[in-house]
Amino acid sequence: MSGILILIGLIVVLAVFIIGIYNRIVALSQRTEQAFADVDVQLKQRHDLIPNLVETVKG
Repeated sequence: MSGILILIGLIVVLAVFIIGIYNRIVALSQRTEQAFADVDVQLKQRHDLIPNLVETVKG
């Protein structure tokens, strides 16, 4: 009987560990997507500034 309880306990601990790893991977994936979105915003802002700079230099 105690062997079964130990086995169940190990399974529960393993399940909690796996769930924690999964949640960490999902969180890192979301942070990565947000970082790429931030880079994209910065590149678009830079792209929008170039025509203004060209006009300033021509003027």
